[in-house]
Amino acid sequence: MPVYRYCPQCGSPLEVLPHSGRERDACIQPECGFVHWNNPLPVLAAVVEYEGKLLLARNAAWPEKMFALVTGFMERDETPEQGVARELKEETNLDAHSVSLIGVYEFMRKNELIIAYHVQASGTIVLSEELVDYKLVAPEDMRIWSAGTGFAVADWLASRGHPVRFFDRQTGEDIADPRRRDGLGQPGISLQYRP
Repeated sequence: MPVYRYCPQCGSPLEVLPHSGRERDACIQPECGFVHWNNPLPVLAAVVEYEGKLLLARNAAWPEKMFALVTGFMERDETPEQGVARELKEETNLDAHSVSLIGVYEFMRKNELIIAYHVQASGTIVLSEELVDYKLVAPEDMRIWSAGTGFAVADWLASRGHPVRFFDRQTGEDIADPRRRDGLGQPGISLQYRP
């Protein structure tokens, strides 16, 4: 979301004002009424199953060892399922044959709401300019990052009876399941919705 300093409707400065029980950037002109709600942006994510392995990709802007799911934004006039299939085609050249919802996940750090799908895909991988590398990982060997799309991978692995192992991206070491308050199976704060 853009950070507004001035009202996009009337050009007056924005100030942090109380509105609907929260502090929000709002136009100082009462007759204008513009409020920047700063709502989370929906993002599509694909847990791609390709030739029996999971496809992870590295964005050109990321550090060399950082890989994650193929993600992207919906276009106007498409369903989330169509959007995730289109993103997969645009970014990897793969064709989606089966698209099924895994769940919906919060990603507060980036003010995003992730809609994650399991996608069975085929074809020849050709990366877009946005991606610089990819790797294929057997589900039983998958180690999961503890943020954003990592929780979708964890839920998909668990639903298939595979081990769920999280790791710290800074140290590379295994960590307790961050979805649990004490690491002993006690539910923590809700991180996702699963159908």
